[in-house]
Amino acid sequence: MSVVLHQEPLAPRTSFRLGGPARILIEADRDDEIESILREQGTAPLFVLGGGSNLLVADRGYDGLVLAIRSRGVSLRRDGDAVLVTAAAGEPWDDLVARCVEEGLAGIECLSGIPGQVGATPIQNVGAYGQEVSDTLVAVHAYDRMQGQRVSLRPEECSFAYRDSAFKSQWPGRYVILSVVFRLRPGLPDAPRYGELIAALGDEPPTLGRLRSLVIELRRRKGMILDEGDPDTRSAGSFFTNPILEPAAWAAFQDRIAPQLHPGERIPSFDGGGGRIKLAAAWLIERAGFSRGFQRGGAAVSSRHALALVNRGGSAADVLALAREIQQGVREAFGVELTPEPVLLGF
Repeated sequence: MSVVLHQEPLAPRTSFRLGGPARILIEADRDDEIESILREQGTAPLFVLGGGSNLLVADRGYDGLVLAIRSRGVSLRRDGDAVLVTAAAGEPWDDLVARCVEEGLAGIECLSGIPGQVGATPIQNVGAYGQEVSDTLVAVHAYDRMQGQRVSLRPEECSFAYRDSAFKSQWPGRYVILSVVFRLRPGLPDAPRYGELIAALGDEPPTLGRLRSLVIELRRRKGMILDEGDPDTRSAGSFFTNPILEPAAWAAFQDRIAPQLHPGERIPSFDGGGGRIKLAAAWLIERAGFSRGFQRGGAAVSSRHALALVNRGGSAADVLALAREIQQGVREAFGVELTPEPVLLGF
């Protein structure tokens, strides 16, 4: 049964613990209720709230309707040599990962410890430690607000890219995700591809349970596991995506930074596909003078990871001001633009 709330505080519903109220917030835990609300709303402005872990709400709040999806449920079905796992949009993501690991299903174990809900993962094409949601996703069931009906979208229709999808960049607000289907493989995981995880595993054979525990430990060291007792987790995790440079921009960047490098120092960089190069945003941030713990007003760079901005008892405006200062600093130092990862609501 849906619940309607007026002037509902949003700060407690976000990992930043910041922001003002929603004029109207509706909680719905069934797909038929969600569809009914969406039909009634038509194409009028609406914000869909999941776990609030990738969201910064303005201090004045949001003068509109917020739909908080709380649907639950996971089903498994054998499909040849794989298993199709269907999860409701409101299912906590890490609960799903934990269950799949327990069931011996490989494909999302390196995405352990990530907060938020299943329905948000395709929008951002959530990824970490060498895996992305798009690696195993086979269908997205959603409500199309433009057509006023439920639809199923195949991966090729979603235009997945690094921390991006058509839901985010082409059709923002058009589709409300109801459930997601993944195709996972029973048995042992593939060998890890991410350097930090490979080093942590050492000579141990990779198992699903061991990879999950290592990823969670690595995330905890960086303050990337939500913990009410840890002030470094009052954040949205990584605040910026790693910039991807075209070949010409990469060459210009190398020329620009060469005089600053120490003898033998290498620029942290990775294959960005199509001849492009992906830079480490955290490295750029620190090299631009924003070290871990750097604070401006009530916001700070995390003391554990330069890619996370943290609420230190300030306001949403403090966080956004620090983010813009960092963007400007990196732009001036390196000619590289940092793109914020969280959704900015009500600004």
